[in-house]
Amino acid sequence: LYMVDAWKGKEAQLKQFPKREEAEQYVGWPLFRVPDPHGCHESWVDHYWEDFGSYLGEFAREVRVVTTRDLYTESYRMRQFVLRAVTELRRPVVEVLNKFRGEKKLRPETIPFQPICEKCGRVDTTETLEVDVKSFRARYVCRSCGHEGWQSLAEGKLNWRVEWVGVWYALGVDFEPYGKDHATPGGSRDSCNELASSVFGFNPPTGLAYEWVGYRVGGKDVGDMGSSDFIGFSPREWMEVAEPEVLRFLYLLSPPMRRVVLSLEEVPSYYDLFDKAERVYFGVEEGEEELKASYRYAFTKDPPDALPFRVRYINAMILSQVLPSRGENLSDVISRLKETKQLTRELSQHELESLRRRIALAKKWLELYAPAHYRIALVAEPPYEKISAVADETVIGLVRRLISNLEELGEWNEGSIKEAMMKLKREREAEQRFFQLLYLSFFGKPSGPRIAPYLAMLNKDYVLERLRKVLKHLEGS
Repeated sequence: LYMVDAWKGKEAQLKQFPKREEAEQYVGWPLFRVPDPHGCHESWVDHYWEDFGSYLGEFAREVRVVTTRDLYTESYRMRQFVLRAVTELRRPVVEVLNKFRGEKKLRPETIPFQPICEKCGRVDTTETLEVDVKSFRARYVCRSCGHEGWQSLAEGKLNWRVEWVGVWYALGVDFEPYGKDHATPGGSRDSCNELASSVFGFNPPTGLAYEWVGYRVGGKDVGDMGSSDFIGFSPREWMEVAEPEVLRFLYLLSPPMRRVVLSLEEVPSYYDLFDKAERVYFGVEEGEEELKASYRYAFTKDPPDALPFRVRYINAMILSQVLPSRGENLSDVISRLKETKQLTRELSQHELESLRRRIALAKKWLELYAPAHYRIALVAEPPYEKISAVADETVIGLVRRLISNLEELGEWNEGSIKEAMMKLKREREAEQRFFQLLYLSFFGKPSGPRIAPYLAMLNKDYVLERLRKVLKHLEGS
């Protein structure tokens, strides 16, 4: 359900327009009438809905989008509800609203409907004076421009709490989640429940309150996601770098009233957790029942029949950098995975497509959200002058012992490489220069991301050959 309310003209909204003066004239207009500030769609709604509504089918089954605008103009049940709310039930409606309004009570003669002003276009400054049931119209005055006239009851809005109840009635809603702000005792949800049961004579839907979702950028919580403040990310932005079931999994894993803080910069860690839940679900790893259940229901269709092959998201990102084809050639990807013993069997067609998709998503994540130090490229030739500047006898000795430790490895993976490095006894100052040498040897710069995952995605012979080449140069210089 898309609620088409009055455009508030918040600072972040005003900034979407090239000229602030133009934007300010639309404050109070119904959203569907506000023009697209970028000029590529018919309206504000059409523009900002595209990155959201176009992708809903990926996150849920059988999605049917209904706007409140549709209900006012096309729904017989909504038309019926509106008439009752502004005529025969007007007085008890106002009484219930006033019960929950505190000091700012509505006048007893208030008609809880605001037409769209035909002159200035606002819907938030009009007051209904009378209703003509036969013509389905309201006579109104606009407190903004002073215009008086008649307007169809399909061209306006009920008081928002009354409208909420009208949506329940028009659509026959049985269950509805809602934000915690509506769940306060004596708050909006309670008032709507009373309107439904005591005034309009039907049972309100079963409700479920949920916490808001926070957004993190650069490691900092920048607040709760909100479309009017332009805080957060859209479904389109999520699907550029991740699959819908991973986001569904994160929501399912968290209790409704626990605040979730999400960040597109942290997608690799979300995938690690999702992959762990998958292994727990198929019984190859121990874990809590919540992981299994969250994984099971993360899919809009059935989950896989058996544990599929997965390459870690971060490793997929690395492959998109270290392979000659940048991960575009799936045969190259598979060959490297087999060389590094991460893949020991043939893959099904579904697994191949899944692998291709994860490589592409991780590559896009690297481009859009990865920290700068993640963006590396293998150098064809080590920068020997820079390497010599950080290498003394202690560092050279560490390189020599690292080569020996790596040669002895039976398995070539991140864990074994880290263990080989941990065996090297080194002082802090020498350790820093030792890692500078490693980064320079492979990436041509003195720092970067944790190096073990990158080395694990390279051929063992390639890594040893590069280190021997560097060592030979240092010993000969």
